[in-house]
Amino acid sequence: MVDAPRAALAGWLQSWRRVLHFAGYALAAAASRASYTPATRAVTVKQVYFTAWQVLPLFLLFSALLEATVIRVVIAASREYGIADYALDLVLRGLVLELIPFLTALFVALRSGSAIATEVALMHISGELEALERAGDDPLALEFVPRVAAAALSVVTLTVLSGALAIVIAYLSTYGLSPWGFAEFTHVVGKVFGVPTLLGFALKCLLFGAAVAVVPIAAGLEATAKVKSAPVAVLGGMVRLFFVLGLIEVVSLAARYI
Repeated sequence: MVDAPRAALAGWLQSWRRVLHFAGYALAAAASRASYTPATRAVTVKQVYFTAWQVLPLFLLFSALLEATVIRVVIAASREYGIADYALDLVLRGLVLELIPFLTALFVALRSGSAIATEVALMHISGELEALERAGDDPLALEFVPRVAAAALSVVTLTVLSGALAIVIAYLSTYGLSPWGFAEFTHVVGKVFGVPTLLGFALKCLLFGAAVAVVPIAAGLEATAKVKSAPVAVLGGMVRLFFVLGLIEVVSLAARYI
């Protein structure tokens, strides 16, 4: 009876060790210019197209509706509690800096995370990765690095576009079409988006993007030779991915406000 929890804990720790081990290799390879050959760039462009570009209009429409709703709620609540002067600050800090990056990472994870894990698991089961190694090709550089780079680029791009859209909606919700509030608005924006804040924001987006690909790939590599192991590996990878995304957000909040 005692051995079962110990075995489960050991397996859990082993899975996380493999994720961290692969993350180190993948991020080091992604940072190397030698990894970006014409073949890897082609795979990266293809992944960006399917992950971000293909759904960009729908994503921006959903973002606009969500942001307009949240901004109106914040402004109305601020007026009700007598803190209307801080409404714009709350919108920029809570919505643009925290909620949008996290929701964008979740969106990309739901769209591509399980697909990446399934694809890698099937490549591993079919022996395609081993065939690449026998042919003298590096699967890490040829198949995995492009997916990590594409996921990071997709998360950063969608976050920036959605954040810019939120800033425009915030101005229109606060001042309407009048140009007279522009000076005050830019003052608040400049105060909120200082250099340290922007650096932390960029780092968080990059970590989100890397996690969306690294964790599913590591999960896919855990699949055994049996096809039935693929769904188990994918499910475990998605659970770990949501845990990692939540952990990144919590650490970001703690570093910023504690």
